[in-house]
Amino acid sequence: MAFQSGNDLLKQCVEEEKQIWQVMLEQEVEQSGKSTEAIEDKLDEVLEVMFKAIDTGSMNDKRSLGGLIGGEAKRMLEAIENGQLNYLPANSLKAVAYSMAVMEVNSLMGIIVAAPTAGSCGVLPAVLKYAQEQFNYDKQTLRIGVLTASAVGYLVTTNATVSGAEGGCQAEIGSATAMAAAALVAMRGGSASSCLDAAAFSFKNIMGLVCDPIAGLVESPCTKRNALGTLNAMLSADMALLGMISIIPFDEVVDAMYKVGRMMSSDLRETARGGIAACPSAKAIEKRIFG
Repeated sequence: MAFQSGNDLLKQCVEEEKQIWQVMLEQEVEQSGKSTEAIEDKLDEVLEVMFKAIDTGSMNDKRSLGGLIGGEAKRMLEAIENGQLNYLPANSLKAVAYSMAVMEVNSLMGIIVAAPTAGSCGVLPAVLKYAQEQFNYDKQTLRIGVLTASAVGYLVTTNATVSGAEGGCQAEIGSATAMAAAALVAMRGGSASSCLDAAAFSFKNIMGLVCDPIAGLVESPCTKRNALGTLNAMLSADMALLGMISIIPFDEVVDAMYKVGRMMSSDLRETARGGIAACPSAKAIEKRIFG
């Protein structure tokens, strides 16, 4: 039977002595009617698209269709290569660059994996590739990451929303970050409860974040928030792996996030009427683009 809450999922993991990814894989097999091998092939395809987007975006010099972003990921990677570091270590900056690379591909209408949405597509690929490079993870470990992330995304979609238009950026970037944090914990062998603790940390760290894209385009500040989400996911995963526990359970955090989203004015939910999108400079950009 499909799990409907984080509590259901954790209970199933304990009773059946399984990890989140195993429960998610079994649910996918049951609901899709496909074999385990077919699901794994699809996961490999997803990972290939994710990593290709990073590679493509990392070499990109083009400006986005709206002209608001483009080339930042490449410049950041070149700076890392040249040792032009300031506050963050090279590895963390590289993960950030990966997330921005995917968003740049998205802004040029390239092929990405919306995990969970196009506006938050940079976070999960970035942490997966970063982790693969850092720890030389094999294909199966990466599948564990994607399946665990999928379980978290499924729970948020079932009980709240991953849409910026419905719940603000806290829901959109927050969900991507929560999925990524849980994936990182699972790939390091963390427990099911630690995975959901990391996901809960991620949401709590950006609770209340509005969705305010300049000119209504999923470019700015979206790309920088994917960068922030990547760091948030890594921090949340590290805290959970060190044994820190979310004193508010995952389900309650998701419910709180959803309620906060519903309290937000529609001006702050992807309509480009409030927040950064309402600044005079943003309005001038909007007029330049759309007249």
